[in-house]
Amino acid sequence: MSAPKKVVLAYSGGLDTSIILKWLQTEYGCEVVTFTADLGQGEELDPARQKAELLGIKPENIYIEDIREEFVRDFVFPMFRANAQYEGLYLLGTSIARPLISKRLVEIAEATGADAVAHGATGKGNDQVRFELAAYALNPDIKVIAPWREWDLTSRTKLLEFAEANQIPIAKDKRGEAPFSVDANLLHTSSEGKVLEDPADMAPDYVYQRTVNPEDAPDQPEFIEIGFEKGDAVSINGEAMSPATILTKLNEYGGKHGIGRLDLVEGRFVGMKSRGIYETPGGTILLEAHRGIESITMDRGAMHLKDQLMPQYAEIIYNGFWYSPEREMLQAAIDKSQEHVTGTVRVKLYKGLASTVGRWSDHSLYSEEHVTFEDDAGAYDQKDAAGFIQLNALRLKLLAARDKRLK
Repeated sequence: MSAPKKVVLAYSGGLDTSIILKWLQTEYGCEVVTFTADLGQGEELDPARQKAELLGIKPENIYIEDIREEFVRDFVFPMFRANAQYEGLYLLGTSIARPLISKRLVEIAEATGADAVAHGATGKGNDQVRFELAAYALNPDIKVIAPWREWDLTSRTKLLEFAEANQIPIAKDKRGEAPFSVDANLLHTSSEGKVLEDPADMAPDYVYQRTVNPEDAPDQPEFIEIGFEKGDAVSINGEAMSPATILTKLNEYGGKHGIGRLDLVEGRFVGMKSRGIYETPGGTILLEAHRGIESITMDRGAMHLKDQLMPQYAEIIYNGFWYSPEREMLQAAIDKSQEHVTGTVRVKLYKGLASTVGRWSDHSLYSEEHVTFEDDAGAYDQKDAAGFIQLNALRLKLLAARDKRLK
C-alpha cells in the first residue's frame, strides 16, 4: 500500500490513540484529521480537542460530534426490533457502534479529501474486522491503516517510551497497567482483559460502572410503562421522548436496580474465545418490554420465523457485516414484522430483573373470549379440536403402525 497523504483517525483523546496519531505523523509524514464521536460513553470530549491541538492538529481538522440520536435511532433500535442477542446472551453493544463510527470516518474522509482512515483496534479482536468491513462497504477505494498490526510498539513499556520521546502527555494513572480495558457507549459498557482474563475467577465489584450490585438495589420494586410504535420505544410513563433520551432514561432505571449485568465467554469472529463483562441496563429493559409487546401484537407464525432468523442476524452484526445485503434483507423482513408492534408494556424492575407484568394494544391479537375458562358464547367450538388432532396424528399413527409391524 502506498503511503497515505491524509488520514482520518478514530480518536478518543486517550493515550493509545494519541500515540497512534503521532505515529501516523512520524511513520507516514501525513496530515491527520481526528474524529471523536460522542456515542454516550459518558466522558468529557473537550480534552480530546485540546490533546489533538497539542499534537499539532489544525482546528479545522478536528471533528467532535454528538451522534447519540443517530446511533440509537438508526442502529440500536433497528437491531432491537430483531431482539438480537449473540450466542443467546450478548446485546451487541460494541458491535453496533462500529458501523456508525466507520460511516462518519468515510464521510469525513470524503469531505476533507483524505485518502485513508485509521483505527486503534488490535489485531486480536473483532473491532478491526468491523471497522474495516464497514469502511470498504461504504468506499471500496479507501485505505485503512491499523497501527496495531503494523508497528513494533508491542508492549506497554514501548508505548510509554514512544509517548515520552514525542512529548505526548501521560496521565499518572497510565503509568501502571490498567486493571482492565473498557469500551462504552449509550447502549453498554464492555470490560475485558487483565483481571478478567481467567474465566474461572469472579469479576471484582469495581469492574461494574453503570449498575449497582443487585443485592444492594432498592428493596421495593419500581414499575414503568414503555410505549411502542412499530417496534420502537417512543415513550416512558406516557411522556414522548427521542430515541437517545429513552435509552438514557432506561439506563438510569436499570442502573438503579442492578439490571443488565452479563459475564460472558464468547466466540470471537477471529477464532478465539474471550471473556467480557457487559452492562446493558437500558437495553435489557428494552428487550424485555419489546418481547412483551410483540407477544400480543405479532402472529405466531411471523414471531416464530423471526426468532429463527435472529441468531443469524445477530451473528451478522457481531461479525461486522452491518452494510451487507444479507443484513439488509433480514432487516426488511424484521421491519415488516413490526408493522403492528404498537402499544404499551408495564415492566417491573427489581433486584437485577426486568419483568413484563402487563401489556395492552389497539393492535392486539389477544382474544379473551376465545381463551376464557368461562362461557365463551360460541366463540370457539371445542369439538373442532378432535378433527384437528386426528389430522395431525395421522402420520404419527402410520409411523407407529409401521414400526409395530416390523418388530
